[in-house]
Amino acid sequence: MPINLIPHTKGNQQLIVSQKDTAVAYGSGLVPVLATPAMIALMELTAHTSIQQQLPDQLTTVGFAVDMKHLKASKIGNTLVCESELIEITDRKLVFNLKVWDEGVLAGQGTHIRYMIEKSKFV
Repeated sequence: MPINLIPHTKGNQQLIVSQKDTAVAYGSGLVPVLATPAMIALMELTAHTSIQQQLPDQLTTVGFAVDMKHLKASKIGNTLVCESELIEITDRKLVFNLKVWDEGVLAGQGTHIRYMIEKSKFV
């Protein structure tokens, strides 16, 4: 099945930090700021949605690895913008560069690897 992903495809997602996104809610810390797992989820969502429309209906992607740095605490009510760029395509392996901005300040950055899979064979 031919797949023609467009190199350097970019995507973005927004998140307004709420109580459910905090380290307290995730159990990953004791302060009411954005949890690192919540930032990772935002990064994965941004990468996934950026290329999903380019895939045939029977394919999707699954997360494999995340290498990121959480650089800044983000308070409840702050607006985050995550940007992704598809930087490598090797067979089924996709590598994304990611940045998360908090009110214009770099709050997180990293890379994320996803693999293309056939939905029916995966489950």
